[in-house]
Amino acid sequence: MKQEAYHRHFILHKPYGYISQFISNDLKSHKKKFLGSLYNFPEGTMAIGRLDEKSEGLLLLTTNGKISTTINSNKVEKEYYAQLDGLITSKAIEKLKNGVEIGLDGRKYITKPSNALVIESPNFPERARRRIRDDRHGPTSWISITLTEGKFRQVRKMTSAVGFPTLRLIRVRVGDFKLDQMVSGDVLELEKLIELPSI
Repeated sequence: MKQEAYHRHFILHKPYGYISQFISNDLKSHKKKFLGSLYNFPEGTMAIGRLDEKSEGLLLLTTNGKISTTINSNKVEKEYYAQLDGLITSKAIEKLKNGVEIGLDGRKYITKPSNALVIESPNFPERARRRIRDDRHGPTSWISITLTEGKFRQVRKMTSAVGFPTLRLIRVRVGDFKLDQMVSGDVLELEKLIELPSI
């Protein structure tokens, strides 16, 4: 049996304003913040799926490309808490559940059914950068939305499609892994993320 290489695995609470990668060859990105500045990650560490620069929350990291491919291809559930502009209606929630039309790579795309519900405001600290507007600018509401797909900026596009743009987006769960009490910038190293079949 071929001996497996030693790999390392992490979960991270990605802060607002960080890119979900470690380096960039784009000279214009020299002012961007990358994950490598948050922790001394080993060479070859990669993010499993991404969160855009303005999104926060749970990110899985590994040095094992096979695990990354397996998790991305197995339609693992991803749960997000989204703060929305306005008080979302039950009709809009039903649309999110059933699938809505969004733009994707210049084409129209109907999202797969999801689990969406209104929740109380979660107990997250104020965002360090670019604070959310206050009540003087109108009411906001929070939802939980769980997807098994992960198209580019999908949650933001979905809530905009039903008339309630996302003001703040936090991923709280990927499969069985939860954000729980992790605070922004926290990194935890794990022994494993999933079991891979022996080769």
